[in-house]
Amino acid sequence: MIKKLTFVLGLFIATSTFAQLKQITLEESVLQQGRKFGADKLTGFQWIPNSSNYVYYTDSWTKMVSDNAVKPNKKELVTLSEINSALGTKLRNFFGLQWIDANTVLVTERNKYYSYSLTNKSGKLLFETPESAENQAVDGTKSKVAYTIYNNLYLNIDGKEIAVTSNTDRNIVSGQTIARSEFGISGGIFWSPKSNFLAFYQKDETDVADYPLLDINETPGKLVSIKYPMIGQASEKPKVGIFNLSTGKTVFISPRGNSEDYLTNLSWTPDEKYVLIAEVNRGQNNMDLNLYDAVSGSFIKTLINEKSTTWVEPEHDAFFPNAASNNFVWISEKDGFNQLYYYSIDGKLIKQLTANKFPIREIIGSNSAGTEIYFKATGANATNMLGYKVDLKGKQILITKDEGVHNVIISNDGNWFFDEFSNHNTPSKSLLYDKKGFSKTLLVSPNKYDGYQIGSAEIKTIKSADGTTDLYTRLIKPSNFDATKKYPVMVYVYGGPHAQMITNSYLDGANLWMYWMAEQGYLVFTVDNRGSDNRGFAFESVIHRNLGVNEIEDQLKGVEYLKSLPYVDGNRLAVHGWSYGGFMTTSLLTRKPDVFKVGVAGGPVIDWKWYEIMYGERYMDTPSENEKGFEEANVINHAKDLKAKLLLIHGTSDDVVVMQHNLALVKKFVELGYQNVDFFPYPMHKHNVTGKDRVHLIDKVLHYIIENNK
Repeated sequence: MIKKLTFVLGLFIATSTFAQLKQITLEESVLQQGRKFGADKLTGFQWIPNSSNYVYYTDSWTKMVSDNAVKPNKKELVTLSEINSALGTKLRNFFGLQWIDANTVLVTERNKYYSYSLTNKSGKLLFETPESAENQAVDGTKSKVAYTIYNNLYLNIDGKEIAVTSNTDRNIVSGQTIARSEFGISGGIFWSPKSNFLAFYQKDETDVADYPLLDINETPGKLVSIKYPMIGQASEKPKVGIFNLSTGKTVFISPRGNSEDYLTNLSWTPDEKYVLIAEVNRGQNNMDLNLYDAVSGSFIKTLINEKSTTWVEPEHDAFFPNAASNNFVWISEKDGFNQLYYYSIDGKLIKQLTANKFPIREIIGSNSAGTEIYFKATGANATNMLGYKVDLKGKQILITKDEGVHNVIISNDGNWFFDEFSNHNTPSKSLLYDKKGFSKTLLVSPNKYDGYQIGSAEIKTIKSADGTTDLYTRLIKPSNFDATKKYPVMVYVYGGPHAQMITNSYLDGANLWMYWMAEQGYLVFTVDNRGSDNRGFAFESVIHRNLGVNEIEDQLKGVEYLKSLPYVDGNRLAVHGWSYGGFMTTSLLTRKPDVFKVGVAGGPVIDWKWYEIMYGERYMDTPSENEKGFEEANVINHAKDLKAKLLLIHGTSDDVVVMQHNLALVKKFVELGYQNVDFFPYPMHKHNVTGKDRVHLIDKVLHYIIENNK
């Protein structure tokens, strides 16, 4: 009797505790993952130049706290209100603050740049750019700024504006990103190390087709044209300009092959004598890393050449570990995984520094002597992102101690590094390491989901359709999961290159709204199929010329795994994805019509000939070169086989996957007389629906699935 009472009492306590748990609302799941539920971190961590001191921000980026790595001395360094009072600014946070020296910071407010002394608590206006200035890039000395106005490039030096270019033809664009930001390109302005030169991208878009987008915010509505180079059509023609500040003259570097080749991965040698530029042919199967004279712009020699039967995709600039040497490190995937290669400036390979069977993600930095290079890589488990270092003899050391996804910041002298990471069990942990590998904990975040009803994720592997390759899977279950029940499943898919859905981070790479969906009585499943990121070249390149073939077969292996689980209702499967995931969703529903009951596709690529050249031709070549591949991948050609209920979504101002894709598919369904298809536009949104409207989007997606998957 006593034992029975104890059991009943325990059950009552457990039930009461469960009942007291708060539920996460759909709106919270969309807007608060990184805010209310965001882990505590040392936000904005930076090393103070030439010291072992570091800073970070507290109180919503309004207070700067400093500490010392050697002798802890935590103190409030400055507040935002102090800076605003001294400078007359109205800054809301410290975002974008840069260091001029150990005691002085550069403060930016829109188009005004100030210096502020942390010692004297005073500052002054350094320079100001016009209100219309964009793409602003401050030089290393923090005394000059380059910027664009419309299609031209300008400098501000000592308050004086200098026009670097003055093209009246709007088709000639200088100082902006080129190649649709592929090849790791994220900007178009490149200061030399000592600020004596300014390199910049210039593109001639004269032959690139104009593409109309509708602006409904005016009366009457207005067409806004963008330049959109579609696969197989005319592309932009790039150049690199080098402006010499002492002479006021500019020299230009053009592609040595075809005028539509790509110029990317631009870097300066430490002595400013040379510029390195990777030239990739338009077919993207040949790359030359070329050396140019900075003063004359003359070609000197090709340092490295790489060819491939699929594609060559350089994404990282040459890295110079020692400021006193022009020897450089080049990241190459030529042996199947991104490795580090150490070269002399004449193109001689000094040493292959790494030979891992996993990819390097990026170089973080080097020690002051240039003898050790720090980098991020996955390690053996591809869901991780770890910190490593390697010396110039090739001795490699794993410097982070925990599995997970790490952010590592190296001190200026290389004697310390800051490590902030999360993993499946850890919301966030911040550590400080010395060069011997000893660490101390700076911050451990509490679990912000404590007290809330939230499910859990299982990370496993299954075999791909080739029967040998491991694929990572994530299955999110509700908090009250009951293995004796049968659950419907929503498969969330992306499936394309340059993206990895499953990571060893908190929530395992999932969006919080997926956990909300699980609380509605669903399982939410994802598999990173072949073709996705961080698994090496062989894993990714199986998609070449045949987008949607191997990816679909791997997704079906995921479905096969799901149906093997006794608690999965195999007759109630849904699929949802955006962009490449939208392509995958519509492809799965039309090419494998008996698998899913309902699907929602956002911003989907429907016919690859309507996608942009830079990305599309890498993976598919051109329609004239790969007619069969384009025909098979075209969702319209499979539309007649659709059986499921389908919702199509698109932002009407999408300049990445233009709405022509979705409208053409809708037109086909109308011609077929199909009534099982719905279409929902998001007016004036681009490729992603952001802001408060995103709540509406996720609500639309999830309730469409719930209502049509009964």
